[in-house]
Amino acid sequence: MSSGVGTGIAVVLLFVVLVFAVVRPRGWPEAAAAVPAAGVVVAVGAVGPGAAWAEVTALAPTVGFLAAVLVLAQLCADDGLFAAAGAAMARVAGKAGTPGLAEVRRGRRLLAAVFVVAALTTAVLSLDATVVLLTPVVLATTVRARVRDRPHVFACAHLSNSASLLLPVSNLTNLLAFSASGLTFGRFALLMAVPWVAAVGTEYVVFRKYFGDDLAAGAEVGRGLGGVEQADSAEAHEADEAGQDEQISVPTFTVVVVVATLAGFALTSLAGLNPAWAALGGVLILGGRALVRRRATVRELVGAASPFFCAFVLALGIVVKAATGSGLGAHAGDLLPQGTSLLALLGTACVAAVLANVVNNLPATLVLLPAAAHAGPATLLAVLLGVNLGPNLTYVGSLATLLWRRVLTAHGEQVSLATYTRLGLIAVPATLITATLALWAAVSVIGV
Repeated sequence: MSSGVGTGIAVVLLFVVLVFAVVRPRGWPEAAAAVPAAGVVVAVGAVGPGAAWAEVTALAPTVGFLAAVLVLAQLCADDGLFAAAGAAMARVAGKAGTPGLAEVRRGRRLLAAVFVVAALTTAVLSLDATVVLLTPVVLATTVRARVRDRPHVFACAHLSNSASLLLPVSNLTNLLAFSASGLTFGRFALLMAVPWVAAVGTEYVVFRKYFGDDLAAGAEVGRGLGGVEQADSAEAHEADEAGQDEQISVPTFTVVVVVATLAGFALTSLAGLNPAWAALGGVLILGGRALVRRRATVRELVGAASPFFCAFVLALGIVVKAATGSGLGAHAGDLLPQGTSLLALLGTACVAAVLANVVNNLPATLVLLPAAAHAGPATLLAVLLGVNLGPNLTYVGSLATLLWRRVLTAHGEQVSLATYTRLGLIAVPATLITATLALWAAVSVIGV
C-alpha cells in the first residue's frame, strides 16, 4: 500500500478515535477505539512495527508518571483531603443566614476559595483530580453555602486546563513536553510560574465579571448550570444545617507525603532521574498504608491508575505518528513562528490553541512537539500555553473538559453549551495574551 493511502487511512482513524473519545458510546473507554486503530495503521503499513514500538517506549515513562499521579490523587481523596478542602471552602464563604453577610459576599468568597483550591489541585495532583475528585465536592459546597453553582463548577472546568501550566505533573501535555524540553523540573516550574499566575488571575477577573448576577444571588433564586431557574430545596437547607458546625479535619500525614513527593520531583529531575520514581514513592507510602488499614484493595489501586486511559494514550501516539509520518507533522510545525519575540510566542500559542480545538489538545501536542522541541524551550512552552488554555473554548479541546461534563451529568446537572462557549470566547483570548506576555517576560529575564 502506498504511503499516501496509508497516511490517509491514519488521518481518518485519528478523527474516528477522537469522535469516539468525545461520544464514548455505551460508556466504553477511549482505548476501545484507539487500540484497534493503532493495530490497523501498523497492519496497512502507515507506520512500521519498529517505529510504532519506538513511539510506545518513548511515551511509556510519561504514561507511567501519569498513572502514578492519578493513583496518588485518588489516595488523597480516600484520606479525606478533598473533603477537608470542601469544608474549608464552605467556611471561607460563610454560613448561610449569617446576619449582615449578603449573598453576593458569600458567592464571591466561595469563588475565590474555589479558584485557590482548584488551581493548587490542578498544579499538584493534575487536572484529572480537579475534574473527577474536586468538582463533586465543589458542587456539594455550593449547596451548603446556598449560592448558585454555575460560577464555581465552571471554574473547575476552566482551571483544570488553565491552571495546569505550572508543573510537568499538572497535565499529560506538560509531561510530553517536559520529556522533550531538556529543562529540569525546577526550571520548568520557574519559567511557567508567572504565566500560571497570570492565567489564573485573568480567569478570576473574567469569572467575576461574567457571572456577576449569579454571584449576587442566593440559592433561593438559584440557577443550574443550564441557566434554568430552580426553587430552593429542602436538600439545600439540610446541607447548610449539617455543614454549619463541621470541623475541618486535615489529613496531615497525607499532606506531608504529597509535599515530600513534590520535593522528590525536583530532586530526581536534578539527579537526572525520571520524576516518576518520586511519584511511585508517594504511591507506595500512601497505598501501602491504605492496604494495611484495609481501606483500599490492590484492584482499586490498579483501577485508579486508569489503565484503559493509559492504553488510549499509547495507542493514540501510534495513530498520530502514522497520520503525521508523511510530512503532515512537518507542515503543521511550519505554522509555528520562529524566534522568542513576544509576537512569535503569541503566534505559537495561538496556532497551538486553534489546533487543540480542531483535533483535541493531546494530538495537537504530539503533532507540534517535534518542531517545537527543535525550535527551543521557549517555543515549546508557548505551545503548552496554547494546548492548555485553548481547550477552554470548546468541549472537544480537552479530554478533561469532556470528563467534567460526564461527571456533572452523573450528578444530575446539565451543562449549557452556549454558556461554555460564550465564556470561552472571553476567557481564552484574555488568558492567552496575558500568559504569553508573562512567558515572554520570564524568558527574557530568566533565560532558557
